[in-house]
Amino acid sequence: MILSTCGLTKAYAGVAANTDIDFDLPVGQTRAIIGPNGAGKSTFVGMVCGRIPATRGNVSFDGTDITTMAAHERIRKGMAYTFQITSVFQGLSVRENINLAARRRLGKNKLAVTRKTDEILQRLNIANRSDQLASNLSYGHQRILEIGMGLAQDPRLFILDEPTQGLAESEVDDFNQLMKSMDAETTILLIEHNMNVVMAVAEYITVLDQGMVLANGTPEEIRANTAVQEAYLGTGHG
Repeated sequence: MILSTCGLTKAYAGVAANTDIDFDLPVGQTRAIIGPNGAGKSTFVGMVCGRIPATRGNVSFDGTDITTMAAHERIRKGMAYTFQITSVFQGLSVRENINLAARRRLGKNKLAVTRKTDEILQRLNIANRSDQLASNLSYGHQRILEIGMGLAQDPRLFILDEPTQGLAESEVDDFNQLMKSMDAETTILLIEHNMNVVMAVAEYITVLDQGMVLANGTPEEIRANTAVQEAYLGTGHG
């Protein structure tokens, strides 16, 4: 397993956002986490990537306990995380944003950084925008740029939090294709409300409800799960 959690719990002033989450993610899998608003999805991945300290429980990455490890140390170990809200550097160009992300992984090797940057620009079809300021990009292109910044770090685990939020339908189709092209090279953990995206790209789904794991299964199993239908799929959240 590249990622495992055991009894992972987060409480705020005694109110539990997550309770005793046991979670195992195999290497190379594309896993979606779904659930109603307030189910604890973002809190869970916040604890996984080190942005939120756990109240109790453990997080392991590739067999190493990282529960108390800082977020930047987890990035160095091979995690990349994109936010619900874009976290690109607005005052830098597209190329500079990706260059900066590549440097986190490759250090001061300028040739390697340039090669990686060019590779990402081509792959995401944004080479023609490389000199454009990030602040001048559409929201959809900013989301794509943020994914490019994650890819530039060659992550072993890529966590995407609501990546299609705010995207146009055509951009969502492009995103689905991008996810499918990535699944051979990295493990993907996707938090997503758009059930069409989830069903198109996820191999396996974990459903959270009221801060706890409600179900795990393939897209077909989750779609047929009565408890999931009652808690989520039948409520108009999809």
